Amino acid sequence: MAISPFDMLLQKIETRTARAGIIGLGYVGLPLAIAVARSGFAVTGFDIDPGKMVALDARRSYIDAVSDEALSAEIDADRFKATTDFAGLVDCDVIIICVPTPLTKHRDPDLSFVEATSRSIAAHLRPGQLVVLESTTYPGTTDDVVKVILERAGLKSGSDFFVGFSPEREDPGNQHYHTATIPKVVAGDGAEALALMKAFYGAAVSTVVPVSSNATAEAVKLTENIFRSVNIALVNELKTVYAAMGIDVWEVIDAAKTKPFGYMPFYPGPGLGGHCIPIDPFYLTWKSREYELPTRFIELAGEINSAMPRYVVGKLAEALDIRAGKALSRSRVLVLGLAYKKNVADIRESPSLRLIEIIEERGGRADYHDPFVAEIPPTREYQALKGRRSVALTPDAIAGYDAVLVATDHDQVDYAALSKSAALIVDTRNVFNRLGLSAGHVIKA
Repeated sequence: MAISPFDMLLQKIETRTARAGIIGLGYVGLPLAIAVARSGFAVTGFDIDPGKMVALDARRSYIDAVSDEALSAEIDADRFKATTDFAGLVDCDVIIICVPTPLTKHRDPDLSFVEATSRSIAAHLRPGQLVVLESTTYPGTTDDVVKVILERAGLKSGSDFFVGFSPEREDPGNQHYHTATIPKVVAGDGAEALALMKAFYGAAVSTVVPVSSNATAEAVKLTENIFRSVNIALVNELKTVYAAMGIDVWEVIDAAKTKPFGYMPFYPGPGLGGHCIPIDPFYLTWKSREYELPTRFIELAGEINSAMPRYVVGKLAEALDIRAGKALSRSRVLVLGLAYKKNVADIRESPSLRLIEIIEERGGRADYHDPFVAEIPPTREYQALKGRRSVALTPDAIAGYDAVLVATDHDQVDYAALSKSAALIVDTRNVFNRLGLSAGHVIKA
């Protein structure tokens, strides 16, 4: 009797003879590729960016979560290779999609990368393959978009090939958790697809959390990020209210978190960054319109967080006026930190880019310093900032600015020296108070 596509693939996964193909070698795809390779599978990475191929061929990682040594080890073991040639998908037994899912200018989901990738897979689809979406999206995408495109090739999901969803949970810069140790939520289109998902991911990560459907797994990821978005919006709003009352929101939070139950600290900032929190909640608000259900809470949180860069620049302008007697339009400002979070080089959706833009819209001049970002790369929304370089953080350079705006509190910065050289500091991260460096010329925002 001929072996079924399911049994054939399960056997390959259990014996580690399955080849995994990972499409999109960015902040999610490359760490996943190395984790899967370490677990014993042969991995082919696919990406349309030839620049990434040049780096990988030179055994140079461009993602902080993957060291050059870790990359070289998997290449030397013949467990990892990368290519721009998608014809190699036919040789892959498990295919994982890790491509961007941005928003349009109108905050609608942009699934163009997912759809294009699905069409590429469909062109090489064969029986006995498992196709997994990891890109964050609205509930229903895997079944209603990816599966539909794949089935146009003439094969049937659940019998010829299998489809699943497993949300990525990467946290750039996290020193305690990495791809293999973060619990992995998995789901599949049917019982056999779920069994394959559990077998494959169970071989590569420490904990697998199965759920009942792809839509449920998609909702899990959105829920995680909406939770963070709403709570950050809450403290951002409290920051503005308490500031008007002369109350320090950071002091309030530090005292509140001493309560051993019923409270979890979140902290305000200059705005949201990263691929997840500024974007993902709007995938649910868009999908909810199909059901004629409002998402007022989520949308309000998005509005509050989106308004933070303009609020911060307003506080900067006020501080320059009161403390220096100078208009923002005649001022030079140094934005400290371009990355969206401390100690990483990730500038995706970084509020620092928006801060620079707003300062210059108001007639000021803004430079930046970031020990992790030497030059601003091309971005979809901030093309005019491309190519600007990080300035040196020397005493003379600092003294040449009317104000320093702390947007990201990287640990590599000498804040004591910065305080001595800067005429005015606007701190959105409370780093000076946290380090015991509070001073009259340091203003919180």
